[in-house]
Amino acid sequence: QVQLVESGGGLVQAGGSLRLSCAASGSIFSPNVMGWYRQAPGKQRELVAGITSGGSTNYADSVKGRFTISTISRENAKNTMYLQMNSLKPEDTAVYYCNFKQGVGLRYNYWGRGTQVTVSS
Repeated sequence: QVQLVESGGGLVQAGGSLRLSCAASGSIFSPNVMGWYRQAPGKQRELVAGITSGGSTNYADSVKGRFTISTISRENAKNTMYLQMNSLKPEDTAVYYCNFKQGVGLRYNYWGRGTQVTVSS
Protein backbone atom coordinates (compact mmCIF):
# COMPACT_ATOMS: atom_id res chain seq x y z
CA GLN A 1 0.00 0.00 0.00
CA VAL A 2 1.04 3.56 -0.71
CA GLN A 3 -0.36 6.60 1.06
CA LEU A 4 -0.48 9.99 -0.66
CA VAL A 5 -0.98 13.30 1.15
CA GLU A 6 -1.32 16.51 -0.84
CA SER A 7 -0.84 20.07 0.38
CA GLY A 8 -0.33 23.56 -0.96
CA GLY A 9 -3.58 24.43 -2.68
CA GLY A 10 -5.37 27.70 -2.15
CA LEU A 11 -6.67 30.90 -3.66
CA VAL A 12 -4.40 33.06 -5.81
CA GLN A 13 -4.85 35.89 -8.26
CA ALA A 14 -4.21 35.41 -11.95
CA GLY A 15 -0.51 35.67 -12.67
CA GLY A 16 0.42 34.38 -9.24
CA SER A 17 2.17 31.20 -8.16
CA LEU A 18 1.49 28.20 -5.97
CA ARG A 19 3.47 25.09 -5.12
CA LEU A 20 1.71 21.80 -4.53
CA SER A 21 3.31 18.96 -2.59
CA CYS A 22 2.49 15.27 -2.46
CA ALA A 23 4.11 13.08 0.16
CA ALA A 24 4.13 9.40 -0.77
CA SER A 25 4.90 6.78 1.84
CA GLY A 26 4.56 3.05 2.24
CA SER A 27 5.67 0.20 0.04
CA ILE A 28 7.41 2.14 -2.71
CA PHE A 29 9.66 0.57 -5.32
CA SER A 30 11.03 1.41 -8.76
CA PRO A 31 10.16 1.81 -11.49
CA ASN A 32 7.24 4.06 -10.72
CA VAL A 33 5.45 7.07 -12.10
CA MET A 34 4.08 10.00 -10.15
CA GLY A 35 1.79 12.61 -11.56
CA TRP A 36 -0.57 15.49 -10.98
CA TYR A 37 -4.07 15.38 -12.43
CA ARG A 38 -6.79 18.00 -12.16
CA GLN A 39 -10.53 18.07 -12.45
CA ALA A 40 -12.56 21.20 -12.95
CA PRO A 41 -16.33 21.25 -12.33
CA GLY A 42 -18.19 19.51 -15.13
CA LYS A 43 -15.00 18.31 -16.79
CA GLN A 44 -13.09 15.05 -16.91
CA ARG A 45 -9.98 14.53 -14.86
CA GLU A 46 -6.91 15.31 -16.95
CA LEU A 47 -3.18 14.76 -16.63
CA VAL A 48 -1.29 17.95 -15.80
CA ALA A 49 2.25 16.61 -15.45
CA GLY A 50 4.03 13.34 -14.79
CA ILE A 51 7.48 12.22 -13.73
CA THR A 52 9.05 8.77 -13.77
CA SER A 53 11.41 7.35 -11.18
CA GLY A 54 14.10 7.79 -13.84
CA GLY A 55 13.42 11.52 -13.98
CA SER A 56 11.58 11.79 -17.31
CA THR A 57 8.82 14.36 -17.32
CA ASN A 58 5.82 15.20 -19.45
CA TYR A 59 3.34 18.07 -19.37
CA ALA A 60 -0.06 18.92 -20.74
CA ASP A 61 0.25 21.47 -23.52
CA SER A 62 -1.82 23.93 -21.52
CA VAL A 63 0.77 24.13 -18.73
CA LYS A 64 4.06 23.82 -20.60
CA GLY A 65 6.41 26.63 -19.71
CA ARG A 66 4.37 27.57 -16.63
CA PHE A 67 4.38 24.46 -14.43
CA THR A 68 7.35 22.39 -13.25
CA ILE A 69 7.13 18.91 -11.72
CA SER A 70 9.88 17.49 -9.53
CA THR A 71 10.46 14.81 -6.93
CA ILE A 72 12.72 14.14 -4.00
CA SER A 73 13.34 10.53 -3.04
CA ARG A 74 14.36 9.87 0.50
CA GLU A 75 15.30 6.76 2.38
CA ASN A 76 12.68 5.04 4.54
CA ALA A 77 10.47 4.64 1.48
CA LYS A 78 9.24 8.20 1.20
CA ASN A 79 8.97 10.25 -1.96
CA THR A 80 7.80 13.83 -2.22
CA MET A 81 6.53 15.27 -5.47
CA TYR A 82 6.11 18.96 -6.17
CA LEU A 83 4.27 20.99 -8.75
CA GLN A 84 5.48 24.56 -9.06
CA MET A 85 2.75 26.53 -10.78
CA ASN A 86 3.61 29.97 -12.15
CA SER A 87 1.66 32.47 -14.24
CA LEU A 88 -1.58 30.91 -13.06
CA LYS A 89 -4.72 31.49 -15.08
CA PRO A 90 -8.39 31.26 -14.07
CA GLU A 91 -8.68 28.17 -16.28
CA ASP A 92 -6.20 26.42 -14.00
CA THR A 93 -8.88 26.39 -11.30
CA ALA A 94 -9.57 22.77 -10.35
CA VAL A 95 -9.07 20.12 -7.73
CA TYR A 96 -5.55 18.78 -8.15
CA TYR A 97 -4.90 15.13 -7.42
CA CYS A 98 -1.65 13.33 -6.76
CA ASN A 99 -1.26 9.97 -8.48
CA PHE A 100 1.26 7.16 -7.99
CA LYS A 101 1.67 4.08 -10.15
CA GLN A 102 4.07 1.15 -9.78
CA GLY A 103 4.37 -2.54 -10.48
CA VAL A 104 4.37 -4.58 -13.66
CA GLY A 105 2.45 -2.57 -16.23
CA LEU A 106 2.04 0.12 -13.57
CA ARG A 107 -0.92 -1.88 -12.36
CA TYR A 108 -0.86 -0.55 -8.80
CA ASN A 109 -2.55 2.82 -8.95
CA TYR A 110 -3.04 5.16 -5.99
CA TRP A 111 -4.74 8.56 -5.64
CA GLY A 112 -4.58 11.33 -3.11
CA ARG A 113 -7.71 13.08 -1.86
CA GLY A 114 -7.07 16.22 -3.86
CA THR A 115 -6.36 19.86 -3.07
CA GLN A 116 -8.34 22.81 -4.39
CA VAL A 117 -6.62 25.45 -6.50
CA THR A 118 -8.64 28.56 -7.27
CA VAL A 119 -7.32 31.31 -9.52
CA SER A 120 -9.27 34.56 -9.51
CA SER A 121 -9.28 36.95 -12.44
